[in-house]
Amino acid sequence: MKTGFDQVIMHETSQMKFWKGDFGDAYTRRNSGDFNAECMQQFGVTRDSLNEGYLGDLPRSLRILEVGCNRGKQLELLRGMGFSDLWGIDINKKALEIAKKSPTFNIVEASAFDIPYKDNFFDMVSTSDVLIHIHPDDLLKALSEIVRVTKRYILGFEYYSDTFEQRTYRGHEGKLWRGDYKSFYIKHFPFLRELKQKTLRDISNSNVDMIFLLEKAHHGK
Repeated sequence: MKTGFDQVIMHETSQMKFWKGDFGDAYTRRNSGDFNAECMQQFGVTRDSLNEGYLGDLPRSLRILEVGCNRGKQLELLRGMGFSDLWGIDINKKALEIAKKSPTFNIVEASAFDIPYKDNFFDMVSTSDVLIHIHPDDLLKALSEIVRVTKRYILGFEYYSDTFEQRTYRGHEGKLWRGDYKSFYIKHFPFLRELKQKTLRDISNSNVDMIFLLEKAHHGK
């Protein structure tokens, strides 16, 4: 199912310019490895096993949007689980070119600030290390869009800390923050409830990520 949207006018931030440019292109090239092997090396568990633990019991008919899908590696894993109604948005053209090569994905150029779909269009919206690259001052706008377009579930996998902290990212400042994104969602959208959450410690250092699944308490109403 296509919507006819190819591009939307975006609220341009300095972080967006960064990821749309050469740095984002280089990231897309680096991000070409096996997702399961990368996750195993970093956390001692495959991404497939994490997906199964959080999504395994859900109907395969769910319409799922990944915000910041890059080249579509997570969407590929979801397709391997049997999900078929898979959508993605990203702002980097190189990544979009690769993701669009899959005839079964619905991929458009768009940002988290302007998701070009109607309210409750998706059964689930997910992010994976995407919110961490949004300035905390802009975060609520992005989450408002995610909450708006999901009918029921929100899946997040983000760099975790009890408090929001800027971290130097490959020599750059103002491009990465870690924080408690699950609690930020629930604080600002109290109708969201936590279904599952787990922290994952990086094997090689002290970094921690959190995976969480939230649900709209009033879904279907």
